[in-house]
Amino acid sequence: MTPDTETTGQRVARLRKLRGLTQHGLADRSHVSRGLIAKVETGDRVATPAFIAAVSTALNADPTEISGQPFRGDTTSTDRVHATIPEVRRALDAVDVPLDLDMDPRPVAVLAREVEALRLASKDAKHAQVGTRLPAVLSELAVHAHTADDPRVWRYVNAAQALAVSLSRRLGYTDLANSAIRDAATSAARSDDPNLPALAQLSRALMMMMYGSWMAGLNLVRAAASRIDQHTPQALAVHGALQLRSAVLSARGTQTGTTTQSQAWDHHEQAVEAAKRLPARIQDWYALQFNPANVAIHGAAVAVEMGDFDEALRRDAEITAPVLAALPAERRAHHGIDMARAYIELGRRDKALGNLVSAERAAPQMTRYHLSARTVAAHLIDHHRTIPEPLRGLARRMQIS
Repeated sequence: MTPDTETTGQRVARLRKLRGLTQHGLADRSHVSRGLIAKVETGDRVATPAFIAAVSTALNADPTEISGQPFRGDTTSTDRVHATIPEVRRALDAVDVPLDLDMDPRPVAVLAREVEALRLASKDAKHAQVGTRLPAVLSELAVHAHTADDPRVWRYVNAAQALAVSLSRRLGYTDLANSAIRDAATSAARSDDPNLPALAQLSRALMMMMYGSWMAGLNLVRAAASRIDQHTPQALAVHGALQLRSAVLSARGTQTGTTTQSQAWDHHEQAVEAAKRLPARIQDWYALQFNPANVAIHGAAVAVEMGDFDEALRRDAEITAPVLAALPAERRAHHGIDMARAYIELGRRDKALGNLVSAERAAPQMTRYHLSARTVAAHLIDHHRTIPEPLRGLARRMQIS
């Protein structure tokens, strides 16, 4: 068996033994119960993002060493999303030193429209489309930025870098995501938008959450929120997004005793209040998707992260079909994956599978490469004597054996 074919639990067991630790020793280091570690290693429990973060920290391993990301395909078709990453990487590296200052870039206004189009594609989790078109946008904006050093152009550079962060993070290229976040912080400082530095911290905190640095991420986001002037709708949306990130950070931290449930719900309530203060007809500033509907599905997500699955189901039941349908595909799929996690923990496998299938229908590329979706799917496969056709098809498209 190779690391590529191992389950998450088998990777945990292998790395634990490599570090010379017993399950009790790993439990002491990670602040995760030995019973949960044993059940994840044997495949009886799903490895949650909080579990992976805590255990990888205790094992001095990158979370991707446990998750198995990135999930590469074994054919040209199944790997086409990942095939875009090298060009994205090269384009990001060349933003501060453009490869060809003599090139004839498209006008800034045209590139600005392209950035907005890619933001829409990203919200629909069309990874291949974003990865294919983004390198040219980055390269051309870099030429404009270094030719004129216009703060307005740096704003668009920042938006393009944020798209690269999102793409690379979703696909499991954490080194690229972290590098792009640092670059985005630089371009934010050179832009004409006072809210962009806070957004750079928002992305940075998301990566901290992946690594289990919940308090550090929480402190970072709280500090950013304290500097936001909430007198414009744009700033209020940023403030609300920071509160949602704080809520999820706090929720994950409860799994190791780092934070409390009351902290998580307090931040979520602050997001609820921010959403109420937004104008009735709002645009999606910075592609944050901060609106009452997104706040509602975050409430279910917070409950899932804290292990309060009955509360997650209660909140899910309050979200009407029209409200959910109004959200972008990426958000609908993410909510479906969160609910699949809740149902699998409650032993309701048919409902878990139904939510995964719905998530894939909404955002195929996102769902097939999403860590939690894949871990739930793998768990379902292991616990079905006869694999139903919907699960068989999903496993085939995810390339899970």
